[in-house]
Amino acid sequence: MTLPYKSAHEELHFINRTGWLRAAVLGANDGIVSVSSLIVGVAAADPSPGAVLVAGMAGLAAGAMSMAAGEYVSVSSQSDIERADIAREQQALIDTPEAELAELASIYQSRGLSAETAALVARELTQNDALGAHVRDELGLSEVHAANPLQAAFASGLTFTVAAALPLIAAVLAPADKIIPVVVVTTLLCLAGLGALGAQAGGAPKLRATARVLFWGAAAMAITAGVGRIFGVSV
Repeated sequence: MTLPYKSAHEELHFINRTGWLRAAVLGANDGIVSVSSLIVGVAAADPSPGAVLVAGMAGLAAGAMSMAAGEYVSVSSQSDIERADIAREQQALIDTPEAELAELASIYQSRGLSAETAALVARELTQNDALGAHVRDELGLSEVHAANPLQAAFASGLTFTVAAALPLIAAVLAPADKIIPVVVVTTLLCLAGLGALGAQAGGAPKLRATARVLFWGAAAMAITAGVGRIFGVSV
């Protein structure tokens, strides 16, 4: 990311990755958990390879499309809201410029500046780029966090497909009487890797992220397997 200012020293930040990383981790996690849970649930009711394969393939195809479409629609809605707020702010700057200037000064004063300094900063920023100042400091929007529907949809759909293929491959290769344990172990290993990889990409602590992903993945498989055994039907 190119900074609009010159930094006095070299810094490494990962905040510019949030747009695609959130969607990618969500897609991969959902791909692993949903398809493996579906396979485990079906295998608990009917462990035949045919039933498991059909369920896994259907879950992968439907899930990938659902994730991509869902991300696109939801992020598009977010983007629409952001654009509408920016348009309202732009009109307010035309209709009531003095009130907007006072509001901007109040924001800076609430962050710790003196009244005089806040007023000076507000005036100078307004002269330079009034809309940019209000979008950033009043609405809390920035280019780093700007919603990108296509990017989110692609990242989510792709990572779902790749991640969902792992437990499906494990189920296909496993003996019929060992499908559930093989898929469970494979899934937990994949989830641990996903948690660590996501934390690494975001510069966050790995242990907490890995434990969080493992807990919810294991819970989802356990619940689905229980449903499969209780009802004896494909879930």
